[in-house]
Amino acid sequence: MIVAKQKKVNEVIDMLGDDFNSLLIVGCGTCVTVSLAGGEREVNSLAEILRTYYANNNRDVKIETETVKRQCDFEYIDQLENLIKENDIILSLACGIGVQHIVERHQDKIVLPGLNTSFYGATLKIGEWSERCIGCGECVLDQYFGICPIARCSKQLLNGPCGGSQNGSCEVDPDIDCAWELIYDRAVKLDKLEDLINYEPPKNWEVYRDGGPRTLIDQEYHEDRKE
Repeated sequence: MIVAKQKKVNEVIDMLGDDFNSLLIVGCGTCVTVSLAGGEREVNSLAEILRTYYANNNRDVKIETETVKRQCDFEYIDQLENLIKENDIILSLACGIGVQHIVERHQDKIVLPGLNTSFYGATLKIGEWSERCIGCGECVLDQYFGICPIARCSKQLLNGPCGGSQNGSCEVDPDIDCAWELIYDRAVKLDKLEDLINYEPPKNWEVYRDGGPRTLIDQEYHEDRKE
């Protein structure tokens, strides 16, 4: 799940500026709803705060709201076509992908991000998420018993711990579990400790973000469409 956090209201107001008369705030009903940043509730709350702010500053600003199922899918973006055309500025409470998706469909509109996209995370409890994946493009979870050393080890070590952890905590931050202790404990529990002796060569980082923006194409899907 993509985890994001809403920008501070003052930052949003500064970003919006003064040269507009109407605003559409668009929420996303998937990831950022779960992370309590950009769902319908957050959209409506922000709208009320902005309405109050502009009223107190003698600004007549029309503010509309809408929350779609996913902003990362044109099918749902296209449902907003009329609303987007009717407003001067679009404030997207989605991850950076959602913002860019609206831009691709409406290049004549000012589209602004209302959230700061953080990471791919797992829900630990309500209001708390932990990074579990960095989208490196070459998953190695099978080799580490379901614990990712790329996302969860502060040093991204592939062949054992650094030696600086203490009492199961990372030396970088004692509040972070040592990923390699988690991997070791899993290996013991599964009776596969001997598998950790195997040397893991350097990762193929060519498939990671360092090679530029990535595109994933489902070849089987396209082949089926040809038949």
